[in-house]
Amino acid sequence: MHKATEFRLEARPRLPDALARLDVLANDLFYSWDHGVRSLFARIDLRLWQKVEHNPKLFLRRVAQARLEQAAEDRAFLAEYRRVLSAYDAYLDAGPGAEVLEALDPKRSLVAYFCAEFGFHESFPIYSGGLGILAGDHCKAASDLGLPFVAVGLLYQQGYFIQTIDAQGHQIARYKCHPSDQLPITPVEKNGQPLTVSVPFPGREVHARVWLARVGHISLYLLDTNTPENNAEDQQLTLQLYGGDSGTRISQEMLLGIGGTRVLAALGIRPTVWHINEGHAAFQILERCSMAMADDLPFGAALESVAGATLFTTHTPVPAGHDIFPRDLVEHFLRPYLDSAGLDFDSVFGLGSKNGDHSFNMTSLGLRGSRFHNGVSRIHGGVASRMEGDIWPQIPAEENPIGYITNGIHVPTFLAPEWASLFDMQAPMWKSELRNPAFWHFIDNIPDYHYWSVHKALKQQMAEFIVRRLKRQHQRNGTGQSVTERMARELVSPEKDALIIGFARRFATYKRATLIFSDLRRLERLLTNPDQPIVLVFAGKAHPQDTPGQQLIKVIHDLAMQPTLMGHIILLEDYDQAMARRLLSGVDVWLNTPEYPKEASGTSGEKAAVNGALNLSVLDGWWGEGFDKTNGWAITPRDTGLDAEFRNREEARDLLDLLEHEVIPLYYDRASQGYSRGWVTKSKASMKTITPRFNAQRMVMDYVRNYYEPATRHGVGLRENDAEAARQLAEWKGKVREAWHGVSIEMEGCVSDRCHWDESVEVHVTVALNGLGPEDVRVECLVAPDCTGTHSGPGPNAFVLGASGDKEGKTLFSARIQPPYPGLQTLRIRIYPHHRALAHSLEMGAMLWV
Repeated sequence: MHKATEFRLEARPRLPDALARLDVLANDLFYSWDHGVRSLFARIDLRLWQKVEHNPKLFLRRVAQARLEQAAEDRAFLAEYRRVLSAYDAYLDAGPGAEVLEALDPKRSLVAYFCAEFGFHESFPIYSGGLGILAGDHCKAASDLGLPFVAVGLLYQQGYFIQTIDAQGHQIARYKCHPSDQLPITPVEKNGQPLTVSVPFPGREVHARVWLARVGHISLYLLDTNTPENNAEDQQLTLQLYGGDSGTRISQEMLLGIGGTRVLAALGIRPTVWHINEGHAAFQILERCSMAMADDLPFGAALESVAGATLFTTHTPVPAGHDIFPRDLVEHFLRPYLDSAGLDFDSVFGLGSKNGDHSFNMTSLGLRGSRFHNGVSRIHGGVASRMEGDIWPQIPAEENPIGYITNGIHVPTFLAPEWASLFDMQAPMWKSELRNPAFWHFIDNIPDYHYWSVHKALKQQMAEFIVRRLKRQHQRNGTGQSVTERMARELVSPEKDALIIGFARRFATYKRATLIFSDLRRLERLLTNPDQPIVLVFAGKAHPQDTPGQQLIKVIHDLAMQPTLMGHIILLEDYDQAMARRLLSGVDVWLNTPEYPKEASGTSGEKAAVNGALNLSVLDGWWGEGFDKTNGWAITPRDTGLDAEFRNREEARDLLDLLEHEVIPLYYDRASQGYSRGWVTKSKASMKTITPRFNAQRMVMDYVRNYYEPATRHGVGLRENDAEAARQLAEWKGKVREAWHGVSIEMEGCVSDRCHWDESVEVHVTVALNGLGPEDVRVECLVAPDCTGTHSGPGPNAFVLGASGDKEGKTLFSARIQPPYPGLQTLRIRIYPHHRALAHSLEMGAMLWV
């Protein structure tokens, strides 16, 4: 007997005129951070809203016509609908603030932001984790601030994988296609036709159609190769995020960097500053050089013109996080493009070479093709400076051009609606005061009982969510109902109000998800104390090719199923933004135990903190700046030179000591009011200190002041007058590179080893310039307090030595220096190339010391 074929039919409703603009709201990612917009759809049909996973566009295709008609006749709903529309229109009508206008004139400035993934909302799954969420938050904050800003990425038909965990604790990865008509995007047209761009590939052109996603004030353009002009294999290029082999990866990155740049050019969009967010998009440098060379610039001048307007942000101190391709692979894929673009392969390969080896590093390309660079926390900025120091081989790591801006989160996205409502009552202007730390002391004025009741309500919602997810997991895996009930028993016991600790992030080995299990007997005693129970909630995905990461998931699963620990360890599957919002707003403690210094920034702890959770974390990434002893707990990392096993053991002991002697006693120190006043005080400290310092508006404004405005100004200066400054700078750099091997510096005479405080000493050096002029170099004497002295102020002070004559074919440089510090101090003298058109004084990477 043959099985009947099923044909799918979707009966779509028609929007009543009274609700016509629901379609507008469904096609603007403004909904991803505005609770009011999302609540409109939920009010129409809550069960359907949950079934379509909070996707407004899909919701409007599936909702019953009767539901829409009923809403259109509901006065209360219409009043809320008009209120939401009024807020939406007011948001779009608001222009940039004075601080933005002072730095970036929207008529003359435009930031182009390229990234491989963007995490706005679970309904738009073109992200995998932290990088994408950060990029989404960056765009949202840029919209809030009214920045002149455009973003470019790729549209993945399947996105990242959907995770299930089977009854044995194995991660199963499956993929689901997301049709474009179910996503908040529209096709981009030019002259009435769909816009496509193409990029030369070996033996063919790969075509990409272009989609537009509205994100409040800004536009996000996405490239998609699933178009009839391509063969079947090329149509799959944008199928999955971080899928396939190295050939797929370099193909996607060519499409993003080269194709993305061509999209902006085709639309007549002319950015003044280009932000490359991680190395995936660094091929844009090549396309922009080619475009500059079409205006008769030689390659060196074109590179200076491009790099001078480019910011490169690196996000990971873990080597595996940097894309590195072998030379033959790069030549195979890039050669057709380079030939068509008029670029020399060896010159291009040199931009991506690291330490002169035969591989091509996308981070190296990003750094050499930009003049502005940053890590994403204070600690990571230092780590990145040391990791990438070979780009500037003679420059001390602490002085090379890599700076830092610490990541922040988009507060309206991750702050629970219940907290937002409370803030609206207590401090109505809070949304406009996100960067004002003094303002946030209003948190202290919230009555403790009111504050705790909001947290308890959110914790209960989280518990109900977790139980629903556990039931779904266990039913699919054939796990008995009794197991599910035992697993959830501590969560559904409000009279116990168990301490809940959350750990949710990517399961990579350096994040050490299992560090807390290092002393299992001690941990079990702490977790299962009937008077002070604890529940550990874990969630996260491991990359499908990361076997060690998947093993961590199995270890946690097996522990969670042990009879003595059941109900005290919970592992949830398929971590996404919807789950993140529940966990981050409901847990009491957020746990983070990375291997120092491998956490570039991390932002999940920031999201938990704005919801009142307390961080218990290794002092790495953002927590190295955020911890102030009142707002959480810190694990001090051991010296990285020590044995890894010893470090893990010692830091695990610190973790359990903090739990046993500080965290648990404080949480359960409950008086008659039923909650711990000390805990509430600490929770308020977390919220009020972290919210104004680690939000995305602060982060983006730091980018505006420290990078976007200087890069815009520098880039414009290099390009004006037919790029005269770029031509001169490139020619000068070539001259310096040829001469530098023959430059030397030595002391002329001796420096006095003592003087009175109001006297000066003379310093003389002779320099062999090897054909360079005195104006091509800067000679400095660095004076710093001696490490054994008592002076504790900043140092060193730099004194410039001026050219003062010739001696035996060499140039004499001299200065009179009055000691800037009392007592003993040290003098060091150095020389490096100098030109007024440099973006950073040490960007040549050349320096010699006496």
